[in-house]
Amino acid sequence: MAEARVEDLVDRWQVAWGSRDRRTFRDVCTVDVHYEDPLCGEPREGPEELADHAARLWAMFPDARVERTGERLAGGAFVAAPCKVLGTHRGAIEGLPASGRFVVLHLVCYLELDGRRERVLRARSFFDAYEAAVQLGVLPARGTLGERALLVLRGFGLRSRT
Repeated sequence: MAEARVEDLVDRWQVAWGSRDRRTFRDVCTVDVHYEDPLCGEPREGPEELADHAARLWAMFPDARVERTGERLAGGAFVAAPCKVLGTHRGAIEGLPASGRFVVLHLVCYLELDGRRERVLRARSFFDAYEAAVQLGVLPARGTLGERALLVLRGFGLRSRT
């Protein structure tokens, strides 16, 4: 029974990210939820800050949705949930114009649940921000001449392939 409750909570967490409804985070998170991902800069504290962060996703990707991609690993108060975010980049934000590109970003949400395992207390999403930038056309693909040029500019030099 407890496993089903945790599965439902994680399902609702993932639905919240695609819901475009700020209130959903209040339903699945504690009042002092702590959230981090590679694009946050600083951690987000509380459901309102988390909803603000999600609203950036919704503005950039109005059709964004989250889909489960594998088995969740749960133990005690912790859950690792693999998923992917899909959407079309239609909204400009922070100087990045809409590209119209369809993006598929794989990630793992690592969740710590509250003592009763009914709400998310802490969450951290892990994903490849470089790959996201490649899909958006902001950075060159890995292994290309463009990537090597970028590495040279950053001071890493060229590496021999032998």
